[in-house]
Amino acid sequence: MRSHKTVIVTGASSGLGLAIAKAYLDLGFNVVGNARTLARLQEAAASFGNPANFLLVEGDIAQPQTTTRLFERAVEAFGKVDILISNAGIFVPSPVGDYTETQLESIVDTNLKGFFYPAQAAARHMSANGGGHIVAITASIALQPNVKVPALLPVLIKGGLNSAVRGLALELAASQVKVNGVAPGIIATPMHGTDEGTQAFLKTLSPSGRIGTPQDIVDAVLYLTSSTFVSGAIIPVDGGGASGTW
Repeated sequence: MRSHKTVIVTGASSGLGLAIAKAYLDLGFNVVGNARTLARLQEAAASFGNPANFLLVEGDIAQPQTTTRLFERAVEAFGKVDILISNAGIFVPSPVGDYTETQLESIVDTNLKGFFYPAQAAARHMSANGGGHIVAITASIALQPNVKVPALLPVLIKGGLNSAVRGLALELAASQVKVNGVAPGIIATPMHGTDEGTQAFLKTLSPSGRIGTPQDIVDAVLYLTSSTFVSGAIIPVDGGGASGTW
């Protein structure tokens, strides 16, 4: 059975966002995909077979006008927005003393503003339309920092998002808007190197001794957006890495 629901996916042109967008398209959802450039979105659309229910909205998600266009075009094309997957993000590990001002600004823009503006718009829209789902893609390392990967800025921002998910879930509960997070560990995406040495090191970052797949994240996202009574949850998808040290 095909769905008539509509989902916005930020960072939809590659990696986890691409996999999430495809999963919803395969289920018959209308998908509104955002990325910085139209060319990247067109490549994604071509990989899906250019479906008519995949709407492309390019723009920097750190800019509030991008969110405005996302929701305006989604409503114009499909009537309303039922789900927001706030996926756009960057990961910059570094010893704390080596971070630059430029790196700080980039992470704040993409990971913090890139969540806040779409979530704010979704809260307004969904509260006025009977409910919906907001899912933030956060990070397992913000639940359990790892000395092997110094990454204060991702821990700072994504850790804040983990708390924001719980706060927003409470704020929007009476409006029937469910707010949850998925916290990936090491997942096989273009973000990580594929050489043998890098892959061997990445496997040591999970007690399971393996690297996850985009489908592992998709499964968690689909569970959350199909649930009617789960809100304020952060689901680590990391092979047990957030459980402690090993």
